[in-house]
Amino acid sequence: MFKALVVEKDEEGKTSASVQQLDDGRLPEGDVTVAVEYSTVNYKDGLCVGPGGGLVRSYPHVPGIDFAGTVESSDDARYKPGDKVVLTGWRVGEVHWGGYAQKARVKADWLVPLPAGLDSRRAMAVGTAGLTAMLAVMALEDHGLKPGDGPVLVTGAAGGVGSVATALLAHLGHEVAAVTGRPETAEYLKELGASEIIPREELTEVTRKPLEAERWAGCVDAVAGVMLGRVLKQMKYGRSVAAIGLAGGAAIEGALITPFILRGVNLLGIDSVMQPYDNRLRAWKRIAKDLPMDKLEAMVQPATLADLPGLGADILKGKVRGRVVVDVNA
Repeated sequence: MFKALVVEKDEEGKTSASVQQLDDGRLPEGDVTVAVEYSTVNYKDGLCVGPGGGLVRSYPHVPGIDFAGTVESSDDARYKPGDKVVLTGWRVGEVHWGGYAQKARVKADWLVPLPAGLDSRRAMAVGTAGLTAMLAVMALEDHGLKPGDGPVLVTGAAGGVGSVATALLAHLGHEVAAVTGRPETAEYLKELGASEIIPREELTEVTRKPLEAERWAGCVDAVAGVMLGRVLKQMKYGRSVAAIGLAGGAAIEGALITPFILRGVNLLGIDSVMQPYDNRLRAWKRIAKDLPMDKLEAMVQPATLADLPGLGADILKGKVRGRVVVDVNA
C-alpha cells in the first residue's frame, strides 16, 4: 500500500481531492517503479488538483507533474534499484499518474539520473520551474548572451520560474531587472540577486509605437500578453526573449513585426515537457553546477500531500511565491 493524493470526479462533473491509501496494483503501466520522496507545486498542478483545466484525461487521477526519488524496481537496463532519479514533463501528472504519491510507475525514457551535487529534495526545489528557467538561460546563451551585455529582464520574477531565473542569471554575472506585480516581493527578489525592481504597470500599457528605446540584452518572459509586446519593442539589437509562459494571456498584445525585421530580435520558445533527453541532462548538470543553493533555499516553502488542495487553489490565484517542496512521506 502507498499514500497518494487522488482527484475524483462525480456524476455532475465536480472534482474533489483527498489523500488515500492505494494498492500497488493501481499503479499505471511503466518500466520503472520509483519510491517518490519529493514533488512540487506548479501551475499545471493547480489545474489538475482542481477542475483539470482540460489536462486530465481520466479519473480517478494522481497529479504531480514532477518528482524525485529512488528506483524501487526496473525492467530497463539503464536503471537499477537504488538509483536516484528525477522526472519532469512527458505529461506525467496530466495524462499519466504523477508524483503526488509515495510511488510512481513510469517509462524509463522519461527519467533522468540525478546529477552529482543534487539530492532529491534539492532537485524538487528546482523542479519543472527550475529546469524551465535553466533551459531559458541556456537558450539565451546559445544565442549570444554573456555577462556584461546589459540588463536581462525577468518577468513574473516572483513566481517559480522567475525566481530561479533571477538567481541563476545573477549568479552567472548578469545584471537582472525583475518585474513583479507584488511590491511586497521586492526585498525577496533583491536577495535572489535582482539589481532593479520594475513594477508590472510599467510594461502593461499597450503602445502603438513600432519600436521603443533599446533597454534589454535578454529576457526570460513568463507573462506574454501585453507585457511581451512591450518587451519585444525594447530589446537591444540582435537580442533574444526566451518565452516560457502565458500568465498574461496567450496572445502577444500590441506586438508588431518591426522588432524582428528592424532589430533582428529573436523570440525563443522554451518547452520543458517534450525536451529531448540529452538537453535535459545538460540542463540538470548546469543546475547542479550553476544554481546557488543558498538562494534556492530562500525560495522554498515545505508542504505535505494534505496541503495540496489548498496550494493548488493558491497557485492559480497567483498567491504562491517561489518554490513549494512537497514531502510525500510526511
